[in-house]
Amino acid sequence: MPDAGQVPIAVPGSRRPIRKPIGPRLRRLLYVVFALLSLLLANSAYLSTITLLEWLFAPTVYQNWFYLWMILGHLVLGLLLIVPFLVFAAIHMRNTMHRRNRRAVRVGYALFATSLVLLISGLLLFRVAGFELKQPAARSVVYWLHVASPIVAIWLYVLHRLVGPRIKWRWGLAYTAIVGVAVGAMASMHSHDPRAWNVKGSVEGEQYFHPSLARTNNGKFIRAHALMNDEYCRQCHADAHQGWEFSAHRFSSFNNPAYRATIRETRSVSLKRDGHVKASRWCAGCHDPVPFFSGAFDDPDFDDIRDVTAHAGITCSVCHAITHVNSNRGNADYTIEEPTHYPFTYSSNSVLQWVNRQLVKAKPSFHKKTLLKEFHKSEAEFCSTCHKVHLPREVTAYKDFLRGQNHYDPWLLSGVSGHGARSFYYPPRSKSCNDCHMPLVDSNDFGAKRNDDSGRLTIHNHLFPGANTAVAWWAGSDEALAAHREFLEGCARVDIFGIREHGSIDGRLHAPLRPDRPVLEPGQTYLVETVIRTLTLGHLLTQGTVDSNELWLDITVSSGERTIGRSGAIDAAGDVAPWSHFVNVFMLDENGYRIDRRNAQDIRVPLYNHQIPPGAGQTVHYQLSLPDDLTDHVTIDLRLQYRKFDATYLRFIADTLRDGDEPLRGCTKGEQCINRLPITTLGMD
Repeated sequence: MPDAGQVPIAVPGSRRPIRKPIGPRLRRLLYVVFALLSLLLANSAYLSTITLLEWLFAPTVYQNWFYLWMILGHLVLGLLLIVPFLVFAAIHMRNTMHRRNRRAVRVGYALFATSLVLLISGLLLFRVAGFELKQPAARSVVYWLHVASPIVAIWLYVLHRLVGPRIKWRWGLAYTAIVGVAVGAMASMHSHDPRAWNVKGSVEGEQYFHPSLARTNNGKFIRAHALMNDEYCRQCHADAHQGWEFSAHRFSSFNNPAYRATIRETRSVSLKRDGHVKASRWCAGCHDPVPFFSGAFDDPDFDDIRDVTAHAGITCSVCHAITHVNSNRGNADYTIEEPTHYPFTYSSNSVLQWVNRQLVKAKPSFHKKTLLKEFHKSEAEFCSTCHKVHLPREVTAYKDFLRGQNHYDPWLLSGVSGHGARSFYYPPRSKSCNDCHMPLVDSNDFGAKRNDDSGRLTIHNHLFPGANTAVAWWAGSDEALAAHREFLEGCARVDIFGIREHGSIDGRLHAPLRPDRPVLEPGQTYLVETVIRTLTLGHLLTQGTVDSNELWLDITVSSGERTIGRSGAIDAAGDVAPWSHFVNVFMLDENGYRIDRRNAQDIRVPLYNHQIPPGAGQTVHYQLSLPDDLTDHVTIDLRLQYRKFDATYLRFIADTLRDGDEPLRGCTKGEQCINRLPITTLGMD
């Protein structure tokens, strides 16, 4: 039926009445469509300007908080336009389908078809539950259709009007001028970041973070909740979150029983010695980033049991909010900022949270540019910020520099990095930290990609498989423990290489022991030569907490049912025999006592360092005296055993538990703690 208020016009010689193309009511609807289109075009001009700037001046990022609101406005305006436009187009085409100006009609049909391409491509770019166009090639085609179709539509609209009523160009020119001014004004908003408004800064400014080398981008504190939104990340990155949940990064702070015991002592010593706990900032830059950067860590009465920031660990945001690696000196020498998030990230309203998720999915490139930098992908220097340390005077009250654990330099100087000219061992290709400790795993996460030739959707494993079997065991995750043990398989090997007569280094050597084996004489003394070799490691064996890591050779010599001798046995209390050969560092304090509590403030000098570089070996000799009455073959069993923490350190952890602390698995308060931490065999012969 005709538009209300519109009278059909009878054309002489024709039975079909001719309707006006646009009647009074339809004109009002047209004004609504024009209003939405004018806003949407201005919005699109702004978004296109920012995209062009980023394309021209890559890798500079111009997207900011205001840009996110404009993206949200683009989505809302696009959705609001659909129904009015389709209603107008349907009525307008019905009114004009039989008009004599066929050229105008045909151009109108083409304009309508192009508009449908624009609307449909826009809807296809949405990512809603149950429908997401993930295929990159298809999504790229749809995106460029959405970009090109409005340009074609504008051209067709001009053609459509040229064959119809005369265009009022002054309105178009005025609109273009207004849009140009508006886009310029909106672009100027990029110099304003509301996250920087009314943010409390440290009264010490940059010096608040010393002696840690970590810095915030503006010298101010970062709100704790901005670094603790892991559940928000989980919404789109469930598999990554699941891996991280039982990782050593997750349990880096006071939620780790070992670290908690040690940092409490460091803070106590610092408070008694210096009158404040500032020396413990050296630890906090890597282990306690949330209370550290939010300003709570300096409080001597910081409640490490009830304060939620104490149990945050290294969160998703902490790693991904780092903006710059300042150097490869370690000691947390990085710059971090409060990350820019989408408008309703912290809203408790479920509807606004849903809108926020759609906005993230509609414009994930901003999210990626904000939280995934190039150094996250492949640079070992990023890992070096925390996996390389030196102890400054503020910690030890001794001297300005003492080298601590260092994964980075041994990797850099080895053949594994591809940079070590002195190495005799080179893998088929060079590797960085991520290649080993963030292997690809299958995933359907929003951020999953096809990273290899198999076509599988994968992400990088955020469990960071390594050697911290204690944390996985304490957390009760059999899956994480199995992953660490699987990762350790094949990282080293041990060999019983040879036998020397007379028990001396210059005795006759029988080697190699395969396929021929020497005949031993009862009552004689021999020297057993064993070799430990590192295979897949890109750094020293062992690394990290080298003074408390327990890596040792367990060798047993037997004849029939009779044990002739053993080195490396474990007693009933869980202690490894102290005269075993340990592949670790025996560190001393100023009085010559062993550093056995991870008490970094007391470190002075190592008694020995038995770590093995990557692609290298270590020979260990055992003197073997055979009994006179042997009548059976002699069997030598050699194993390289690994346990994350030794029994002495474990007892220290158990003895320092406070009321309110989580129970320590395997230990009962008030009783002697027996070391039941899992033991992994790295190699045997």
